[in-house]
Amino acid sequence: MIRKIIHIDEEKCNGCGLCAEACHEGAIDIIDGKAKLVRENFCDGLGDCLPNCPTGAITFEEREAPEYDHEAVKKAQEEKGTKKMNEMEHEHHEGGCPGSKMMQFAPNETGNAPVNVGRPISRLAQWPCQIKLVPTTAPFFEGAKLLIAADCTAYAYANMHEDFMRGKVTIIGCPKLDDVDYTDKLAEIIRDNEIRSVTIVRMEVPCCGGLQRAAENALRASGKFIPWQVVTVSRDGRILD
Repeated sequence: MIRKIIHIDEEKCNGCGLCAEACHEGAIDIIDGKAKLVRENFCDGLGDCLPNCPTGAITFEEREAPEYDHEAVKKAQEEKGTKKMNEMEHEHHEGGCPGSKMMQFAPNETGNAPVNVGRPISRLAQWPCQIKLVPTTAPFFEGAKLLIAADCTAYAYANMHEDFMRGKVTIIGCPKLDDVDYTDKLAEIIRDNEIRSVTIVRMEVPCCGGLQRAAENALRASGKFIPWQVVTVSRDGRILD
C-alpha cells in the first residue's frame, strides 16, 4: 500500500540514537553507527522521531510500504518490557546499579501507613517513578489509583505525599525537560492494567499543559472510562482548582 512513512538520510545521520529512543513503536535501530528504519510495519507515520533529530536527517515520504501493524507493535513492546524487567533484576543480582531495579513497597510503608506526627512518611508505592523509566506493565499497576504528577509539584506543594501520593501509584515527568510526548506510554499503562482512577497534578506554568494533554489524550486512547481529575498547583504552593 502507498502510505506516509519516515525516510532517514544516512549522510546526515550522526548516529546519536535520539530518534530510536523517541520511537515508541521500536521501528528504528542504530546499525553500524547509523539510524535505520528496520521495521516498516512498526512505523505509524506520525513522526515522533522527527523533532528529536538534531541533524534533520529524518523526513516524511509517501511510498509503497507494509501497513502499520498495531498488534505486532504491542506484542513487541510487551516482550521488550518483560526483557527489560528481567535485565533489571539480573543487573541487581550481579551487583549492577540498584537504581534500575523495579520495586514495590509494602503497604505499611505507603498507602495504609498511619500519619507519623512530627516526622513525614514517604508515600511512594514503587520504584522507578519516572514516566520514562517505569515499565508499561507491572504488578503495582494492577488495581491502582494512578497519580500522574509534574516533577515540580512535590517541591511546590508541601503536603504532596499525604494529600496526593498516599494510596496511589505515583509516576512523574516533565515533557519540557524530557522533550517527549508521554501520550503513547501513558495510554499503554492505562489500557494494559486495571487502573481504578487517574489524578493529574500539574503546575500552573504553561509547559505543564503538555503533561495534562498527554494524560487526557492517553485516557481517550485507552478506550477505558475511569474516574479522573486535574489539580493545578500555583508556583507559591497553593491549590488553584
